[in-house]
Amino acid sequence: MRKLALLLLLAVPLAAQTPEKKQPPTTLRGVLLEQLRTTHDQEDWFVPVSTSIDGVTAEQAMWTPGKGNHSIGQLAYHIWYWDQRALNDFKGEKNAPFDGNNNETFDKFTADQWTDLSKKLNQVLADWEKAVNDANDEKLAANASLIAHVGAHNAYHVGQILYVRKQQGIWNPDKGVK
Repeated sequence: MRKLALLLLLAVPLAAQTPEKKQPPTTLRGVLLEQLRTTHDQEDWFVPVSTSIDGVTAEQAMWTPGKGNHSIGQLAYHIWYWDQRALNDFKGEKNAPFDGNNNETFDKFTADQWTDLSKKLNQVLADWEKAVNDANDEKLAANASLIAHVGAHNAYHVGQILYVRKQQGIWNPDKGVK
């Protein structure tokens, strides 16, 4: 019995040092916020937007891996464009007219915009998190699919940004993707 008690006493400090496994969210709000945060600035299963564009210069943001492919800047502009429109819709705010040409949501990026675009992208992602956090349950339920698609869309394009960075030779694999 004494040996068992001694083993238990020795195991307690080890158990206290073992990191607790993160519990998944249990509410719709929690799931949507987790999805938005992990595509914005919290690393989880994949690299978030903030890490994917961190340290990229305007010149690097303009580089394309060949005809028909998008640059980091074009992809970031596209993410910002659609996130801002979707957020305006969620908040009941009017959007500028859109002619339906999705190519324009990539092609309006210039190197001169890079610093400002990086800030605007970070801001719209933070604004999404605040909007979801502050929304009532009815509004969340009515817009859950939209919000989930925003997160999935962002994750998809972050993967493309990382691919372009790897092709360009400017990705540090210690940041999450080898």
